[in-house]
Amino acid sequence: MKKMLPWLITILLAVTLIVVAAFLLMDKIFPSETNDVTAAVQNVEAKHLSADEIVELTAEITDIKTNLADPDYIVLINFAFQLDSATAKEDFEKIKAIKIKPLIIKVLADTKPEELNGANGKDQLSSRLVNMINKTLTEGKLTQIEVTNFILTTI
Repeated sequence: MKKMLPWLITILLAVTLIVVAAFLLMDKIFPSETNDVTAAVQNVEAKHLSADEIVELTAEITDIKTNLADPDYIVLINFAFQLDSATAKEDFEKIKAIKIKPLIIKVLADTKPEELNGANGKDQLSSRLVNMINKTLTEGKLTQIEVTNFILTTI
């Protein structure tokens, strides 16, 4: 028994260190959706705008039709994008067909139908898009995305 005690202690110590290392690296290996939501909320500035200012800073992309990660489902979706400045909206309008719409289609292609259920699913989609689109914009930033039309159906 005395000869086995150092081996048992060494094995328990090794297992403990592996578990602690795995726990510390969990966020790096498997990023959670809450990080995307938190980052999107931090990007949104708390400004109260008038109705005219909202219309002036909002761009739309309509009639996006694509398959989801499950090829049996198709989605028809429209978005309204609120930007932080008029120049950002002008730049957004210039690149929305060649940069933004393909990015949205890629995100939807990786999304499962059950991930879009309810308001929470649409909020998570919006936060993912805000983070990805803000990396694409050349000037200004996207502050909010609203889903203005949403149809999910099977083929």
